[in-house]
Amino acid sequence: MTQNLKLASRVFHRARRAPELGTRGSSSAAHSLADIPGPSTPSFLAELFCKGGLWRLHELQVQGAARFGPVWLASFGTVRTVYVAAPALVEQLLRQEGPLPERCSFSPWAEHRRRRRRACGLLTAEGEEWQRLRSLLAPLLLRPQAAARYAGTLDDVVRDLVRRLRRQRGRGAGPPSLVRDVAGEFYKFGLEGIAAVLLGSRLGCLEPQVPPDTETFIRAVGSVFVSTLLTMAMPSWLHRLVPGPWARLCRDWDQMFAFAQQHVERREAEAAGRSPGAPEEDAGPGAHLTCFLLREELPAPCILGNVTELLLAGVDTVSNTLSWALYELAQHPGVQKALHSEITSALGPGGQPPATALSQLPLLKAVVKEVLRLYPVVPANSRVPDKDIRIGDYIIPKNTLVTLCHYATSRDPAQFPEPDSFRPTRWLGEDPAPHPFASLPFGFGKRSCMGRRLAELELQMALAQILIHFEVQPEPGAAPVKPMTRTVLVPERAINLQFLDR
Repeated sequence: MTQNLKLASRVFHRARRAPELGTRGSSSAAHSLADIPGPSTPSFLAELFCKGGLWRLHELQVQGAARFGPVWLASFGTVRTVYVAAPALVEQLLRQEGPLPERCSFSPWAEHRRRRRRACGLLTAEGEEWQRLRSLLAPLLLRPQAAARYAGTLDDVVRDLVRRLRRQRGRGAGPPSLVRDVAGEFYKFGLEGIAAVLLGSRLGCLEPQVPPDTETFIRAVGSVFVSTLLTMAMPSWLHRLVPGPWARLCRDWDQMFAFAQQHVERREAEAAGRSPGAPEEDAGPGAHLTCFLLREELPAPCILGNVTELLLAGVDTVSNTLSWALYELAQHPGVQKALHSEITSALGPGGQPPATALSQLPLLKAVVKEVLRLYPVVPANSRVPDKDIRIGDYIIPKNTLVTLCHYATSRDPAQFPEPDSFRPTRWLGEDPAPHPFASLPFGFGKRSCMGRRLAELELQMALAQILIHFEVQPEPGAAPVKPMTRTVLVPERAINLQFLDR
């Protein structure tokens, strides 16, 4: 891996000037799609299915850039894909986006909606429908102070998380301070937090006994990403011979829709039971999003589609990033000590961290940025241009799937010295500033993550409270944990950590 990164560094250095040659009136000749290098289809498929490459697609990004340069061509399943793995080229592509950017044109999630006659939400909608939904939700989530209105609600959830971590210590073999599978605990936290914001209700995810329907939803979230990756990698004819992945994907989504429907219907009943002219308590600072959607009189299937997809989106970003953050802080006690000092100095021991105070803690923000650089929740994104575009020396025809290799660019040695090292101070001016498109954990432009501000606030609040109450240490004798691709980037095995009372 290290050797591949060194080779990729030289490739990236050569490629960084390519967009300028193609965008400033240069007379350099542009090449066609057929000129783009890449592996043969049989060898690429063998890498994916015979050598376990499907679960390490993030590493294949780095290897692809090292072998073929910053732009290469390969087929993922039945879809031919142009891979882009240099920050300047990623920027060049995204700067050419039209008003309605389109992602991967084949989506098993959208196919599920079509077959089940379900409405698409913000994750699966395209075109004018997507634009309408985003315009509706953006003021509630993306404005600078949008997330702050939910700080009080989230603070209650975070405090329940701290209590649950205390209860979970010492279960099973190992030291009495050990919590096993912290990602599983943070999945519960992520769902509890996003449900409080979306639905205005608590699900009981952090109670000693988690409700069975909540456990079912959490299992479906973890399962659907695996079934999605398998479904997309398989050619359509193979689905008839191996129906398992598609059946599993439909089962997962059906369970998530059923869970969301129960809670949306409760909110609808509450709204219908309110007497005319009665004050709407939900209109205040802690208003939940379903209440807003109901007031907008959106069709019930549309509300359900958006709530279901936003519940899913709100779980993985928080749970995986929080797991990696505490894993790295446990491995780097000096950084953890400095961060604890920053937090307690600003908030006081046991202090309640308001959103405004958290936003003024530079090391806390740098830790989150560094974790998202090393472990981007979405290691690759995609675009389908609606017109012919130029990327470096190549003309990419419209309707061609282009994959943006965010994992590779965020570990580019040309951008980040010691790219595999956890060094939050690189974001505090210790190193030269990287290319602004080298690390894009929340995407860019109109297709950027709608819940970015909410996720950042939730992560900052959780880290602050956990470090106020606990010193986090590694599991004694545990081997290093590496990431794996499961559509999103997750730990390859359970992360177990010690939580010692301060």
